[in-house]
Order: sequence, then C-alpha cells, then structure tokens
Amino acid sequence: MIFEKLRALIVEHTDCDEASVKMETTFLDLGIDSLDTVEMIMDLEDQLGVELEFDEKVTTVGDLVAFIEKRLKEKAD
Repeated sequence: MIFEKLRALIVEHTDCDEASVKMETTFLDLGIDSLDTVEMIMDLEDQLGVELEFDEKVTTVGDLVAFIEKRLKEKAD
C-alpha cells in the first residue's frame, strides 16, 4: 500500500514511467532532489494522516517505504 502511494507520487512529481519505480530504485536515478522528496513526504503525510519527521537518510524508494511503515507502526503502538 505505501509503495503504491509513493510510486504514484513519484510518477506525478517526475513524469517518469511507473515501471521504472521499484523498491531498489534510488531517488538520484529518478532525478529527485531533496526538495522534491520533502514535497512528496508532505503529500504522503496528508494522505496517511501521520507526521513523518525525518531522522534517517533514505536513498532508495524501498528505504523510504520502510521508514514510513516504521513511523506508521510507531503511531499505532
């Protein structure tokens, strides 16, 4: 679920092909800079209803998915 939402946001922000967005794809490969990442995180926060304070370095789509899932689990506990 998180991956699909994130992939949709990435495609929306970059106009890249959805098939090119995989868990192991780096944001650098997608041409996404830190500002783009922050904007996408803000969109995800709105969609998921959770605040995602960044305290970890994320370089791949999978890293970000894992980070978001961890935050959602912490919120649920």
